Amino acid sequence: MPSAPAAPVAAPSPHDVRGGVRGTYIAFIGCGFAFAGWASRIPQVRDHLNLSPAQLGLVLLAIAAGSLVALPLAGPVVHRLGSRRTVAVMAVVLTAGLATIALGYLGGLVPMVAGLFLLGFASGAWDVAMNVQGALVERHLGRSIMSRFHAGYSLGTVAGALIGAAMVALHVPVTVHLLVVAAVVGLVVPWGARSFVHDAAGVEEHPEETGRRSALAAWREPRTLLIGVFVLAFAFAEGTGNDWVGVAAIDGYGVPAAVGTLAFAVFLSAMTLGRWFGPGLLDRYGRVSVVRALAVLGIAGTLLFVFAPVTPLAFAGAVLWGVGASLGFPVGMSAGADEPRYAAGRVSVIASIGYCAFLAGPPSVGFLADHLTVLRAVVAVAVLLGVAALVSAVVRPPNGGVPAAGTEQPAATGHRTGPQDLPGDPADRPGATRPRA
Repeated sequence: MPSAPAAPVAAPSPHDVRGGVRGTYIAFIGCGFAFAGWASRIPQVRDHLNLSPAQLGLVLLAIAAGSLVALPLAGPVVHRLGSRRTVAVMAVVLTAGLATIALGYLGGLVPMVAGLFLLGFASGAWDVAMNVQGALVERHLGRSIMSRFHAGYSLGTVAGALIGAAMVALHVPVTVHLLVVAAVVGLVVPWGARSFVHDAAGVEEHPEETGRRSALAAWREPRTLLIGVFVLAFAFAEGTGNDWVGVAAIDGYGVPAAVGTLAFAVFLSAMTLGRWFGPGLLDRYGRVSVVRALAVLGIAGTLLFVFAPVTPLAFAGAVLWGVGASLGFPVGMSAGADEPRYAAGRVSVIASIGYCAFLAGPPSVGFLADHLTVLRAVVAVAVLLGVAALVSAVVRPPNGGVPAAGTEQPAATGHRTGPQDLPGDPADRPGATRPRA
């Protein structure tokens, strides 16, 4: 017999769902803001520690290592603690990581790497928890919103990057900047997570039992694993932009440090726009058509960024690159959550595979940079986006877009949109009450 409480949690009220939406936006924005605060100062950290591109890649590997430790455990942890508590706890851990990085900038490489590991560990578990919450409130809303949560993440990164650029221009020390970012994240995000919708709302099965089953079974599902490969390719494109756009612009085009950080902000702004306006395109044309087109756009943008004869064209390439990489990750998360009962386990598996890009990306780009320059090494992004285009059919909703059993229920707003209400290819439409990115 399942342990108490055996009875399902009552379905959330519209007010509760609105609170969940607000809290989820805060979680996504806060996560992006924290990461960009660090990423905006990578060139200064590199110069201060006198790191070669390959050495910098190995240092950045600590973030991916922390994430890869956390991600396989995240599904069961989210079901045991709940997405609300997981995000709140991981926000505190991330704050400690940022503070350690800030002090490590003064104290040397070892504390820097330790802080980056904590940053990656916290963001990995946080990522799964906020995506599970996003899928939950999307289902209760009865309309697509996941991509806009990821736009919130991008908005946070844009804000963090712009503030970072200002800090560089004003010569604010790296340590001071990162300590302020840590304080903001540690206070605001746990407060926002208090309004999350209860994970078991409307679920008849015991959450812990469902989490154990889905977390184990998902690793044996071909579709889930292939979605992970799809996400990995897009994550490589996104992660390479996050880690290397500023350095590539500075080294490849000889621009000042503040302009290099601005190139990073331009890339992130393009991703934000793609994610904010993406739901309309996805609902109209379907997941597969949109992500294939964006993969091609990302390939073109990456090549323009690398081979542009003048800096303004390189910035245009960064825009196309950012738009092209914008929807891969959220679409993969929504595809993994097409059947809500197993969302936590599948999202955990997909994120674990996808984050391998953050494990392999920094050192591989750094290795290529030692032989080709940082700018030319970015061509690897175009190759991975080509892989994403080839496997993109896997994100099509199962059963031709027919809602999974038990998920077709009225939205919290009292309106329910069925598959027949959506334009585009019927075989590529998710049910309205299932997550669609």
